[in-house]
Formats: sequence, structure tokens, C-alpha cells
Amino acid sequence: MLKDKSKLKAETKVRIRKRIRKKVSGDADRPRVHVFKSNAYVYAQAVDDGRRAVLAAASSLEKTFQAKAKNTKNREACGVLGELLAQRLLAKNIKTVVFDRGRYPYHGRVKALAEGMRKGGLVF
Repeated sequence: MLKDKSKLKAETKVRIRKRIRKKVSGDADRPRVHVFKSNAYVYAQAVDDGRRAVLAAASSLEKTFQAKAKNTKNREACGVLGELLAQRLLAKNIKTVVFDRGRYPYHGRVKALAEGMRKGGLVF
């Protein structure tokens, strides 16, 4: 029996995300930085999986981000977003993180976000 393509695509995305989450987890000393991309915006948050708490977050919707970058979804903007998240984590004395790319391949905007975080001073 043929499956609907949209249903098949959604199941594939869930399978990829589960496979990555088996390998990547964060704690209080080294939180997991999770990335989510929508069609218009990019979101990143640092999560302590032990307590199930968000330690810091940054998104391209924030006014502080929009003052620094004109566009919200190109690679340069993602680099600025990574630096903003790195500043917030360094203010909480968190220097090392684990990067969780989610279901997205590590290139383009996701790679620019990771490089921006490294440029901001985080180690992973």
C-alpha cells in the first residue's frame, strides 16, 4: 500500500531526530544546544536534560537580535544569533556545550549558527 508522501516525510524527520537524540544529551556542566528552523526564523536553546530545564535561549524574533541583523534567516544572521547565545551562556559561566542539530544537516544556517557560537567563545 502506498503511503502519503507528507506522512512519510514526517516519519523520516522523527526517525532522524530520535537517532541523533540517542547520542546527544546535556547536563548542567555541558548543556545541549538545540536548533530549530522555521521558514522565517531560527531558534536555539541550551537545555539541561537532567533537570529538563532551559538555561538560555536566543531566537531571530528578539528585538536585541533584530537590532544587530537586518535579515532573520540568512547565514550571516545565524552567525550573529550564535554569538548572542554564546554571550548569554558565558554570562552564566557555561563554556562547553553539546551541539544538537536536530533533524537538519550540518551545513548552511545550522553550520553558521555553530560557527557563531564558537566565535563567541563556546567550546564543542
